[in-house]
Amino acid sequence: MEDIDLQIQSLIARSLRGDGAAYGQLLSLLAPRLRAYFIRRSPDPSDAEDLVQETLIAIHTKRATYDPALPFAPWVYGIARYKLIDHFRRRGVRRHVPLEEAGVLLDQADTEVGATRVDLQRLLSRLPARQRGLLEDVRLRGMTIAEAAPLHGYSEGAAKVALHRSMKSLSASVAADED
Repeated sequence: MEDIDLQIQSLIARSLRGDGAAYGQLLSLLAPRLRAYFIRRSPDPSDAEDLVQETLIAIHTKRATYDPALPFAPWVYGIARYKLIDHFRRRGVRRHVPLEEAGVLLDQADTEVGATRVDLQRLLSRLPARQRGLLEDVRLRGMTIAEAAPLHGYSEGAAKVALHRSMKSLSASVAADED
């Protein structure tokens, strides 16, 4: 972790323990990074300041849900990303904000990887272990259904059905989370 990341991690930990000065410093460090993030992604850079304020308010409102055992940057990035998507929806802009092109929010090269990993783990934890293992082998590790099915106790046909149902279930839970 870089120095700024350690500083931010320390500030969030202190602010969660009630240190108001640390919380002020944290917001001061986050604001310019969020502003740069939104300016790079918004079709109208003048919207960046509103998005920064909305994101800081969301961070303030939801800070009790942050798990200090996890990196803070992916958590902040997730909030910022959803605020940007909400902004696009309000404006009627149809734009894809891929996780793969998330960029660096807190000057950490793998911020988006951490955010993706946390989101993926949370989603996959909703599946039974057998289905999760099959889905990970086929969709994430690139195994064929024929290779992965016997490893998880499925026939090839049953594995196809299980994968389809798993993906449908995950899609439904993502849609429910966004509402």
